[in-house]
Amino acid sequence: QVQLVESGGNLVQPGGSLRLSCVASGFNIINYNMGWFRQVPGKQRELVAIITSSQTMIKYGKNVNGRFTISTDNTENTVFLQMNSLKPEDTAIYYCNRGGEFTSGRPGDSWGRGTQVTVSS
Repeated sequence: QVQLVESGGNLVQPGGSLRLSCVASGFNIINYNMGWFRQVPGKQRELVAIITSSQTMIKYGKNVNGRFTISTDNTENTVFLQMNSLKPEDTAIYYCNRGGEFTSGRPGDSWGRGTQVTVSS
Protein backbone atom coordinates (compact mmCIF):
# COMPACT_ATOMS: atom_id res chain seq x y z
CA GLN A 1 0.00 0.00 0.00
CA VAL A 2 1.38 3.37 -1.06
CA GLN A 3 1.74 5.83 1.80
CA LEU A 4 3.28 9.27 2.06
CA VAL A 5 3.55 10.77 5.53
CA GLU A 6 4.66 14.35 5.93
CA SER A 7 5.99 15.97 9.08
CA GLY A 8 7.93 19.02 10.19
CA GLY A 9 5.36 21.75 9.70
CA ASN A 10 5.19 24.39 12.40
CA LEU A 11 4.69 28.04 13.26
CA VAL A 12 7.83 30.02 12.44
CA GLN A 13 8.75 33.70 12.33
CA PRO A 14 9.52 35.45 9.03
CA GLY A 15 13.11 34.80 8.04
CA GLY A 16 13.14 31.48 9.85
CA SER A 17 13.70 27.95 8.57
CA LEU A 18 11.92 24.63 8.62
CA ARG A 19 12.70 21.17 7.32
CA LEU A 20 9.82 19.05 6.10
CA SER A 21 10.07 15.28 5.78
CA CYS A 22 8.03 12.85 3.70
CA VAL A 23 8.43 9.19 4.58
CA ALA A 24 7.33 6.94 1.74
CA SER A 25 6.25 3.32 2.09
CA GLY A 26 4.87 0.70 -0.27
CA PHE A 27 7.22 1.74 -3.08
CA ASN A 28 10.77 2.93 -3.68
CA ILE A 29 11.23 6.65 -4.23
CA ILE A 30 14.05 6.07 -6.71
CA ASN A 31 11.48 4.70 -9.13
CA TYR A 32 9.31 7.83 -9.18
CA ASN A 33 9.54 11.57 -9.58
CA MET A 34 8.87 12.99 -6.12
CA GLY A 35 7.63 16.44 -5.30
CA TRP A 36 6.30 18.94 -2.82
CA PHE A 37 3.22 21.04 -3.47
CA ARG A 38 1.44 23.56 -1.30
CA GLN A 39 -2.06 24.92 -1.03
CA VAL A 40 -3.82 27.77 0.71
CA PRO A 41 -7.60 27.91 1.10
CA GLY A 42 -9.33 29.12 -2.03
CA LYS A 43 -6.30 28.65 -4.26
CA GLN A 44 -5.02 25.86 -6.47
CA ARG A 45 -2.33 23.55 -5.24
CA GLU A 46 1.01 24.79 -6.60
CA LEU A 47 4.34 23.17 -7.26
CA VAL A 48 7.05 23.85 -4.70
CA ALA A 49 9.75 21.45 -5.86
CA ILE A 50 10.12 18.25 -7.86
CA ILE A 51 13.02 15.84 -8.26
CA THR A 52 13.24 13.21 -10.97
CA SER A 53 13.43 9.49 -10.25
CA SER A 54 17.05 9.51 -11.40
CA GLN A 55 17.58 12.36 -8.94
CA THR A 56 19.59 14.22 -11.55
CA MET A 57 17.13 17.05 -12.22
CA ILE A 58 15.32 19.38 -9.84
CA LYS A 59 12.79 22.10 -10.49
CA TYR A 60 11.42 24.69 -8.09
CA GLY A 61 8.28 26.75 -8.12
CA LYS A 62 8.71 30.35 -9.17
CA ASN A 63 8.05 31.71 -5.70
CA VAL A 64 10.57 29.59 -3.80
CA ASN A 65 13.60 29.27 -6.05
CA GLY A 66 16.78 30.02 -4.16
CA ARG A 67 15.21 29.64 -0.73
CA PHE A 68 14.00 26.02 -0.69
CA THR A 69 15.94 22.83 -1.34
CA ILE A 70 14.52 19.39 -2.09
CA SER A 71 16.61 16.34 -1.26
CA THR A 72 16.25 12.64 -0.58
CA ASP A 73 17.58 9.91 1.66
CA ASN A 74 17.19 6.76 -0.39
CA THR A 75 18.15 4.44 2.47
CA GLU A 76 15.31 5.91 4.53
CA ASN A 77 12.98 6.26 1.51
CA THR A 78 12.40 9.85 2.55
CA VAL A 79 12.08 13.15 0.72
CA PHE A 80 12.98 16.41 2.45
CA LEU A 81 12.20 20.05 1.85
CA GLN A 82 14.56 22.52 3.49
CA MET A 83 12.90 25.92 3.64
CA ASN A 84 14.96 29.00 4.47
CA SER A 85 14.19 32.72 4.58
CA LEU A 86 10.52 31.94 5.08
CA LYS A 87 7.95 34.61 4.28
CA PRO A 88 4.34 35.02 5.40
CA GLU A 89 3.25 34.13 1.87
CA ASP A 90 4.82 30.70 2.32
CA THR A 91 2.04 29.89 4.77
CA ALA A 92 0.19 26.86 3.42
CA ILE A 93 -0.40 23.17 3.81
CA TYR A 94 2.53 21.35 2.24
CA TYR A 95 1.90 18.03 0.53
CA CYS A 96 4.24 15.30 -0.61
CA ASN A 97 3.47 13.84 -4.04
CA ARG A 98 4.52 10.81 -6.04
CA GLY A 99 4.77 10.49 -9.78
CA GLY A 100 4.47 14.08 -10.99
CA GLU A 101 5.55 15.20 -14.44
CA PHE A 102 8.84 17.06 -14.33
CA THR A 103 8.41 19.22 -17.43
CA SER A 104 4.88 20.40 -16.78
CA GLY A 105 4.99 20.31 -12.99
CA ARG A 106 1.68 18.45 -13.02
CA PRO A 107 1.34 16.34 -9.88
CA GLY A 108 1.01 12.57 -9.74
CA ASP A 109 -1.90 10.77 -8.21
CA SER A 110 -0.51 9.85 -4.79
CA TRP A 111 -0.59 12.38 -1.99
CA GLY A 112 0.19 12.57 1.66
CA ARG A 113 -2.19 14.23 4.13
CA GLY A 114 -0.09 17.36 4.35
CA THR A 115 1.67 19.34 7.04
CA GLN A 116 0.80 22.91 8.03
CA VAL A 117 3.43 25.62 7.73
CA THR A 118 2.58 29.01 9.21
CA VAL A 119 4.93 31.96 8.88
CA SER A 120 3.95 34.77 11.19
CA SER A 121 5.41 37.10 13.77
